Amino acid sequence: MGKGKVLVAMSGGLDSSVVALMLHKEGYEVIGVTMKTWDYASAGGNTRTTGCCSLDDINDARQLAVDHGFPHTIIDIRGEFGDHIIDNFVDEYMAGRTPNPCVLCNTHIKWDALLRRADQLGCQFIATGHYAQVRQEGGRYIISKGLDASKDQSYVLWGLSQQNLARTIFPLGRMHKKDIRQMALDLGYETLARKSESYEICFIPDNDYRGFLKRKVPGLEERVDGGDFVDSSGKVLGRHHGYPFYTIGQRKGLEIALGEPMYVTAIHPDTNTVTLGTEQELLKTGMTVRDINLQKYASIADNMEAMVKVRYKHAGSKAWISQQGTEVTVRFMEEVSAIAPGQSAVFYDGNDVIGGGFIKG
Repeated sequence: MGKGKVLVAMSGGLDSSVVALMLHKEGYEVIGVTMKTWDYASAGGNTRTTGCCSLDDINDARQLAVDHGFPHTIIDIRGEFGDHIIDNFVDEYMAGRTPNPCVLCNTHIKWDALLRRADQLGCQFIATGHYAQVRQEGGRYIISKGLDASKDQSYVLWGLSQQNLARTIFPLGRMHKKDIRQMALDLGYETLARKSESYEICFIPDNDYRGFLKRKVPGLEERVDGGDFVDSSGKVLGRHHGYPFYTIGQRKGLEIALGEPMYVTAIHPDTNTVTLGTEQELLKTGMTVRDINLQKYASIADNMEAMVKVRYKHAGSKAWISQQGTEVTVRFMEEVSAIAPGQSAVFYDGNDVIGGGFIKG
């Protein structure tokens, strides 16, 4: 075992399982760990737990470790996960913003929990199944996009600190998803290779965030039902079911007919009003990004050119960025649609992550 000791985050899914097998084969001393973050039933939902929280997936991770003779352990982080991630999720929607729970979880919960357990077990490294790459250059650790553009997850990793990245391995960063599936098949894990992927938030596996908010905030429906839809001039257009149940850029599910497609362009918690506008009114030329974390550079020069992503599936838009303390001002070279406060903005230099933060407005 000449390559060192590595703690591998194993959700029981395809990607993290193949990571553990790859590193084990390469000569690392692997210890698998599964993080128990959430019991969906405790939220009053009617869907079984999935993904990282499923008992079946935990058992799958443990069985794979047994098959290949390396240890596996479980970390119960439900308390800190709920206190930080779920409370923030609810608070952000109640503030009229659109939260990014996966980014927050990576930054403040999962990596901290992994590194604490890695230190306890004497592991030099931690590894995950994210499709991203990390390298050291010029004294800094830099995340760059995964080779498989359709699976790239660099967007959700902007919050990781230099200290965290110094001990992190992303074995899938230079691989394509189809090759990962084939590797599992070649090793005889057909069921694992055929496992479907879940794109929902782990604590909302039925993808009904409105129902989740109603269960978490007693009396919410009664408090917010019957607010006004208004246009940009303040003219009342109709009634809605409560401001927390809408997001910037939303068109479907508004239950209002105005003769032309209308979108949510602004949310006002203090008055329980939701502004609707045309597709043109969704366009913006700039924004401010708060709580930034920088990776490629220690600071951002004034009017640095960058590609900026304002949501996970956004291809990115060219912009000039300037730093003022813990905030970054972004001026887009062309108008960008549906910029939602609370979502992550991530700045790229080519394929490298310069850094990111949360959209302030």
